[in-house]
Amino acid sequence: MDEPPTTAAAPTGEGGGVAVGAEGFGMKGPRGWVFRGVGFQAEPGSLIAVEGPSGSGRTCLLLALTGRMRPSEGHATVGALRLPTQMAAVRRVSALAHVPGVTDLDPALTVGEHLRERALLRRRFDGSLRGLLRPRRERAAEAEHRIDAALAAAGLDRASLPKGDRTAVRDLDRVEALRLSLALALIGRPRLLGVDDTDLKLSEAERTGVWALLRSLTEAGTTVVAVCSEAPQDALVVSTAQKKETGTGARTGATTDAETETGATTDTEAADATGAGAEAGTEAGTESDRGDDDKEMGDAFAETRLA
Repeated sequence: MDEPPTTAAAPTGEGGGVAVGAEGFGMKGPRGWVFRGVGFQAEPGSLIAVEGPSGSGRTCLLLALTGRMRPSEGHATVGALRLPTQMAAVRRVSALAHVPGVTDLDPALTVGEHLRERALLRRRFDGSLRGLLRPRRERAAEAEHRIDAALAAAGLDRASLPKGDRTAVRDLDRVEALRLSLALALIGRPRLLGVDDTDLKLSEAERTGVWALLRSLTEAGTTVVAVCSEAPQDALVVSTAQKKETGTGARTGATTDAETETGATTDTEAADATGAGAEAGTEAGTESDRGDDDKEMGDAFAETRLA
């Protein structure tokens, strides 16, 4: 893999990142608890890794913390906002990237079409009335500035793509697609950014690059919550591995021996356990893991309602 482009400061929303915390946070679906007993506190600009095996409620926890799904018990805070009572307000200061079924890219559209569409939607639904009345040239210049800033922060260089802006999403590799999804989320200058499947199907080198990118966003002030199978040592880790037995806590740094014994099997290890030693077997295992997460999220959607 080529060296990733140099990233610029993330276009963080007014006021910078937000502190995020939870206490007794849980969500119940038709088949029981999706996650339960989540508790942690993170400072503004933190890198929060939601770590656990497939089907342990990782994506649902991400959606709940960003105001997209309603919890069944406990509460969480995003800055001065409280969940679940202020879900709409939390959605206004947060954004999602790379969440299957929620932020899917259209493979038939080009990179430029995705970027222009997102900038237009942001101006239409998030902009002020005064902003809508500005001259067309000023609005276009402001939109282009937002796009350029978001692309720089996500480390996606349009000039390096096969056809530049006209490159179709289907022609992007996995990391480029992830970077585009991040850029689209950053156009809105969120204070809280949620990223799903951060390390799914990526090589070790690609994972290292993606975590370095997310770290650069937090250093610029944005608070990041990232779902993964294996968290980096410098992240604040919220594990969903033991959600049904003892609840979910948070830790910072390396996993202890006790946590290793009782913790979750990573997505890659789960694929290996099926007996598929070849690369094709690992690929099938990761597809199965994604399916487990989708099933878990679907069950939760059936029991809870999107605000």
